[in-house]
Amino acid sequence: MQNENTTLPPKTCSIERLITMESDVKLVLSGKKTATRRNGRYADPGEVMTLEGRQFIVDRVYSQSLGELTDDDARSEGLSTVEEYKQSILAYHPGMPWLPHMRVWVHEFRPLED
Repeated sequence: MQNENTTLPPKTCSIERLITMESDVKLVLSGKKTATRRNGRYADPGEVMTLEGRQFIVDRVYSQSLGELTDDDARSEGLSTVEEYKQSILAYHPGMPWLPHMRVWVHEFRPLED
């Protein structure tokens, strides 16, 4: 099996910018948010993100279209349904269209145990 890292394009931003909104930080720290979707690649698998002194390791990074989102995906974002996720994203980005074919980068992470 080919290493996922070799198939990923270069990062477009740094891991420090992966989770920045206070509401999202709280969801991660409470264990409700275990993934985040971005329009660019912010982390490599194995990179560590630090939020309020706690560390989280990125396990997987992959591309997904908005039309492929499931309620399970929304739950990994700390929300209940795809519709709830869609409304939260559109609230963060006024005027942004929700296009099912638009691709985003999924970053899945978990707490790094001491």
